[in-house]
Amino acid sequence: MHELSIALNIVDGVLEEAEQRGGLRVAAVHLRLGPLAGVDEQALLFAYPLACEGTPVEGSRLVVQRTCARLYCPACERECAPVSLYDLRCPICSGSDARIVHGTELEITALETISEVAA
Repeated sequence: MHELSIALNIVDGVLEEAEQRGGLRVAAVHLRLGPLAGVDEQALLFAYPLACEGTPVEGSRLVVQRTCARLYCPACERECAPVSLYDLRCPICSGSDARIVHGTELEITALETISEVAA
């Protein structure tokens, strides 16, 4: 399952960012995930806690925001949704030169931090 290696890369990126910002304590990682990213969301959600074990982000949550697939057709000069994720031709003119403009995202968009309250 390659989602574990993706989860490990997410954790590495979060740890690096947290360290650069003075050792932030992370409560949640927000991730934008497109349907054409080649990642199984459920497998990634399962793998994330395993990737976090023994690290400063252990116990944090992975919050996934799903995006939609969108195409741009140069013939129609329009952006549109594909008919299906398996048929990426333009649904208006059936042109096969449509480009994917959204849907391949796999990116960390935000970190929720734990603020330390003085006792």
